[in-house]
Amino acid sequence: MRVTARGSGLCAAAAVLLGVGLVFGYPHLVVLGTAAVAALMFAAAYVWWRPRLTVSRGVEPDRVMRGEPSTVTLRVGNTSRLRGATLVAHDRCGEASVPVPLLRLRAGGETTAQYPVPTVRRGVVPIGPLRVVRGDPLGLLSLARGYGGTARVWVYPRVHRLSAVPTGVTRSLDGRDDRVPHGTITFDTLREYVVGDELRRVHWRTSARVGELMVREQLDTSLPRLVVLLDDRRASYADPELFESACEAAASLVMAAFREELPIALRLLSGGRQVQRTSGNTARDYLDLLTEAEMSEKTEMSENSDIPEKSIAALRTQRLGDTLVYLSGDPDLSRVSTLRTAYPTLVAGVFGDARPALERVVVLAVRDGAEFAAAWDGVQAW
Repeated sequence: MRVTARGSGLCAAAAVLLGVGLVFGYPHLVVLGTAAVAALMFAAAYVWWRPRLTVSRGVEPDRVMRGEPSTVTLRVGNTSRLRGATLVAHDRCGEASVPVPLLRLRAGGETTAQYPVPTVRRGVVPIGPLRVVRGDPLGLLSLARGYGGTARVWVYPRVHRLSAVPTGVTRSLDGRDDRVPHGTITFDTLREYVVGDELRRVHWRTSARVGELMVREQLDTSLPRLVVLLDDRRASYADPELFESACEAAASLVMAAFREELPIALRLLSGGRQVQRTSGNTARDYLDLLTEAEMSEKTEMSENSDIPEKSIAALRTQRLGDTLVYLSGDPDLSRVSTLRTAYPTLVAGVFGDARPALERVVVLAVRDGAEFAAAWDGVQAW
């Protein structure tokens, strides 16, 4: 319950009138003070009454690309048997408050309201709860209550179509890297049998040992395996829009990999969440990560300045693929250039006005996601 400025003044006046009237024996002042207290008690009783509302919320769709439409639909019902309701509620939509008028909502009735979700910015938009503020007629007190649940809308980065795909790399026994356009199938791991698997892939010896059917999972070693490393440090970007462009480039790479059915891994340089393509992951997992990504405040001078080094070291030791794509607004590529020995193909997308160059690294110096897509498709040889 919130006391308004008028209510605070009336409280102070009531205290002064009652104190002076009782101490100095002025009955008229006591009457005025008592009337002020009665007005406050009436206001408290009035705002304490709770409208009996039911709220159901629907968002369609709850995942959209930046700039695409999304709509919230509210169904508000009055479950009171006797009393109607006329009030203005407010629904939270991101940082804004959307008014939802509930006019002449009769007892047992229901009304529907819709409003668009702002999708001009990438990110997760929280929706709800519906907030009803009830104030008394004198404007002394107000009380806010929340109704219904909450929802979220994922506004994905824009995706620019990429048509070029790097060639795959297979490692020979003598240690050199051979580029091949078509793959060789080799054993990768064993997993449990699921309905639909071919029986010729069952590994009978292991199945007899563990007591259940185990199937050989095979892998095309020459398919290009992409690793996307997104620099999410705030210090790397002179303009926040450059980070948005880097997210667009990462989303474009993810969608291109899924369209071509290629393995892909996505990591954040700050050491946050990561996604690696498995049988259970979908493009939605990657896009959700890119939508939730925010620029980290960790800088080179902070106590966590070794986190980027740990991320680089992990990529060097694990070697998740053969093509590493580094996306950043920092033209200094000395840190990521150390990965040239682990990844035969190293691509650096640098967003901004800088035009860095580095030996054995394909550098794409661009300003936004659209330029990145054009530069990516314009690479003559990987």
